[in-house]
Amino acid sequence: HVYCIGDANGKMMLAHAASAQGISAIENICGREHVVNHDAIPAACFTHPEIAMVGPTEEQAIERAAKEGWTLGKSQGNFRANSKALAELEGNGIAKVLYNKDTGKVVAVHIIGIHAADLIQECANAVAAGTTVQELSMMVHTHPTLCEVLDEAFKGAVGMSAH
Repeated sequence: HVYCIGDANGKMMLAHAASAQGISAIENICGREHVVNHDAIPAACFTHPEIAMVGPTEEQAIERAAKEGWTLGKSQGNFRANSKALAELEGNGIAKVLYNKDTGKVVAVHIIGIHAADLIQECANAVAAGTTVQELSMMVHTHPTLCEVLDEAFKGAVGMSAH
């Protein structure tokens, strides 16, 4: 067997992706089958505002839903009404959650705003674990924090309001 990790395999040129691929390679070498779910690996751009995402782009998700025969849902949370973002003078930004309407599973999340790179981890874990928007909408998010922007999007996906 030949194993190739990191930039050399061309899948995701991110240090944390290479680390996950390396761990997976060792697991497979040791006889414990493991496959990296690249849809669950977050990415971030440390710009101002920060940009972070996990899963496919919205266009890719639309194509996947059409090809696989499920309905794509979309919900959004905004930084403009978030107390912490406003206190930081960073009210511009959104968190967009794409999910499978048939199963409720989170497919992708795209965030533009303050600390997006930190906020994306909850979403990456949700994608990796197959967590649904129904489950996420009932989880408590600390107030006042930026993660309430995600709470707004999760709740919106199931027809609830955060406040």
